[in-house]
Amino acid sequence: MLTLSRWYGHLLDGMVTAAGLLLLFMTVMIGADVFLRNIGAGGIPPSNELSEDSLYLITLLAAPGLLRQGQHIRIDILLRALPKRIGWLLEWVGDIVGLICCLFFVWYGVGVAAASFIDGSVSIKTLVLPEWWLLAPMPAAFALLAVEFGFRMHRLALAERRPREDAVSAS
Repeated sequence: MLTLSRWYGHLLDGMVTAAGLLLLFMTVMIGADVFLRNIGAGGIPPSNELSEDSLYLITLLAAPGLLRQGQHIRIDILLRALPKRIGWLLEWVGDIVGLICCLFFVWYGVGVAAASFIDGSVSIKTLVLPEWWLLAPMPAAFALLAVEFGFRMHRLALAERRPREDAVSAS
């Protein structure tokens, strides 16, 4: 039987995999666009727009899984230099600030995406897309990030009173 925790882990792993596949697609598309322009075939007109949207989606898809794996961006030199208990308290500060920021982006993102949907706003560049299609992934990704910050705080509460050993850039 697949537990909720394992299902959640598989979901985040799938999102990281999707981000990787999207990066592969973007790389192939840009290469093909450059090649086609260089041989005079005109290129792929929406490649710039698709690249911009892909970078945005790659970030949103990968962030929750990377946070779960402890592979997010982190500067921990200060945590290593301070007494262990103070470093542990700063871990709490970072997680609480991260959670609050994520919850704000969920709230704001839902509002913006809903307003775009209600207004029928469209993004008109090379492609014409409903704007909410691009906005909807943001609150979903930040909701998953908020959940992950909750898990991190739970693990921190049960751990020894020192900075995390996972997700460190130096020993």
